[in-house]
Parts: sequence; C-alpha cells; structure tokens
Amino acid sequence: MHVKSGDTVVVIAGKDKGKTGKILKVFPKENRVIVEGINMLTKHQKPKGPTSPGGIIKTEGPIHASNVMYYCEKDKTGVRVGRKFLENGKKVRYCKKCGEVIDK
Repeated sequence: MHVKSGDTVVVIAGKDKGKTGKILKVFPKENRVIVEGINMLTKHQKPKGPTSPGGIIKTEGPIHASNVMYYCEKDKTGVRVGRKFLENGKKVRYCKKCGEVIDK
C-alpha cells in the first residue's frame, strides 16, 4: 500500500473530500484505511451494566485506500508516492512532487 499507519493523508473522493487526517489503522487485505475524523459512523449502543452506559457513539469507519493521498508538509497538498532504493540498499517511499524521502 502507498500509505502506512501514522501518515497524514488528504481525502480525494467521497463525502469527506478535501479533509485531512492521520491514519489510525490499515487493513492491507481489504485495501482499506481508518482515518482520524473521517467517515464518522453513528452507533446506538445498549447499556451493559453500571460501568458502560448506553447511548449514541460516533466512530470512524474504514474507507478505500484509493480515496486517500499522502499529504506532503512541504508542498501543503496531496501527492503521489514513489518507491526507490537508497545507496545503502534500504527501500524507502518518497514524494513524487518534491522528491523528499518519507521513510527515514
């Protein structure tokens, strides 16, 4: 996948288009990601004893990875991500717009 947990991404399609957020969890087999504050779902939960009261709970839902782009802090926009090998043989991701290495 072109994004990892902890990356800041911008949503490029869907109801939350244009919003940015941090990736909380990645599901590579389903090709989906959960982004902080994006695709908020409402869940009605019954009370389960005195310690956990019921109510309406808002949680983030997964969105398809093709609907997000890596957000480059230098360019202040969503960018495509490429992969290359460094001189020491380490494989890293880099910003295709400015050439800055993402994985350090």
